Amino acid sequence: MSHEVTVTSGNFEAEVLDSPVPVVVDFWADWCMPCRMIAPILEKIAAEYQGKLKVAKANADELGELAAKYNVQSLPTLLLFKGGAVVNQHVGAAPRPVLERLFRDHL
Repeated sequence: MSHEVTVTSGNFEAEVLDSPVPVVVDFWADWCMPCRMIAPILEKIAAEYQGKLKVAKANADELGELAAKYNVQSLPTLLLFKGGAVVNQHVGAAPRPVLERLFRDHL
């Protein structure tokens, strides 16, 4: 069972902008190998931080307008939303300790 949320243009506001907990939005694509490399790490983070942090997956190919709105130019791009605003970001694949730095100070 996945602990991650799949984001669409229809649920982005409810799942991300209106979330009571910080949300890491992972902009990814099927063809992106670095995206595949960090996917298992993000799944573990989603499970371990459940209730304190939400991990949302946003397919950049399907959500091009959303990706453009947040200036996503490379994949994977991780954006941390808190209170409806982007408060941190990370571009590219990285080991878990680096990815955790993205949100640790915002929990």
